[in-house]
Amino acid sequence: MSEPLTQVSLREAFLYWLKLGFISFGGPAGQLSMMHQELVEKRRWISEQRFLHALNYTMLLPGPEAQQLATYIGWLLHGKRGAFIAGLLFILPSFFILSGLAWLYLVHGDVPVVQGVLYGIKPAVTAIVLFAAWRLAKKTLHTPALQALALLALIGIAAFKLPFPLIIFTAALAGLVLMKWFPHQLKVPASHVAAPSAATTAAVINDQSAVSARQRFSWRKLLIAVAIGIIVWLAAIGLLTTVYGWHSTQTQLAWFFTKAALLTFGGAYAVLPYVYQAAVEQYQWLTALQMIDGLALGESTPGPLIMVVTFVGFVAGWSQQLFGADSLLQAGIMAAAIVTFFTFLPSFLFIIAGAPLVEASRQHSAFTGPLTAITAAVVGVIVNLALFFGYYVLWPAGFAGQFDIKALLLGCAAALALFKFQHSIMRVLVFAAAAGVLLSLFQ
Repeated sequence: MSEPLTQVSLREAFLYWLKLGFISFGGPAGQLSMMHQELVEKRRWISEQRFLHALNYTMLLPGPEAQQLATYIGWLLHGKRGAFIAGLLFILPSFFILSGLAWLYLVHGDVPVVQGVLYGIKPAVTAIVLFAAWRLAKKTLHTPALQALALLALIGIAAFKLPFPLIIFTAALAGLVLMKWFPHQLKVPASHVAAPSAATTAAVINDQSAVSARQRFSWRKLLIAVAIGIIVWLAAIGLLTTVYGWHSTQTQLAWFFTKAALLTFGGAYAVLPYVYQAAVEQYQWLTALQMIDGLALGESTPGPLIMVVTFVGFVAGWSQQLFGADSLLQAGIMAAAIVTFFTFLPSFLFIIAGAPLVEASRQHSAFTGPLTAITAAVVGVIVNLALFFGYYVLWPAGFAGQFDIKALLLGCAAALALFKFQHSIMRVLVFAAAAGVLLSLFQ
């Protein structure tokens, strides 16, 4: 007989999610590995199969899968309270850290040591983005059709500047076509999954554990949850529109990052070109170099990588002087809060509304054709992101300017450390930052 869910106290769960919020470095792979090791193997709060089932659902969703998985497990443990605690604590430390770093960057960004750190990190970030594309390609591009989708997505966004949402929509349609007429082109070799041990089958939430009556699926609960989520969104964006106007920076930040949150299939690397197209080129909230610096800082802090949007929001509020030249800090914090709220609101809605349905259908397989095609296209989009960063890192003044050989050497060293020696992202960033500081001191 399974152990009761009450075995994990709300206080114990709170402390764990708080700790995770401060140590969740390494992007989605590192964060998922941390949660698996701690929750499945060590604490035995959830079994292997239940963990993977929840992970499969979050992989189907737009948004940061690691944060959504934490929210899902929090929901399994303690219902809606647990979901909000786990989800919020996963992102709040990163929000405050990135807001503080954004302030330091804008106020003291010309300090040589700060410039040296960023100079070293940016080539490493380019290598990290390429590494992310390579890892995703290894998992996904196993058939000619999927390889073609990745190449077409790269050409579409790099050469023809096609909008990211159009690429995602087209890839989904291609996935539906392939699923109907060429299903063998979507088959990806199943990854090896170890058989659950006796320890994991004795987990608090094991393969036989049922959710509580309050967590069981019903259409009424689903409709209520969706309605509440929509009402919260309408109230928030309505308030901004009433106070500041529809065309204000505050409201446009809310509207744009709502759209971005619904398009983040494939993680932050996939949606960053879309954020770049709008934030840099369309709205001019920040510069291309500031965007690269923001990603460098986002890679160096805990929390989901999509939290780089907090940096984007802070810089946007600061640069637009929302409350005048004497209140730049308040403007930055407000804009960062708006962006973070509207980016993560859909994630909470997907879990609160969808988790009961997912739990009710644990024995049914999902149709993953469109998702597989989207993931293949995302590989091409991520490669384009690496090319974009590489251009600004190697030719800071454009092709007409001087080529930065030192940045190339730093990037190659970072790539070697990642691809050949399989060092962790954090270790690569630390050494890259140190190298950047040394180069800035001795040049």
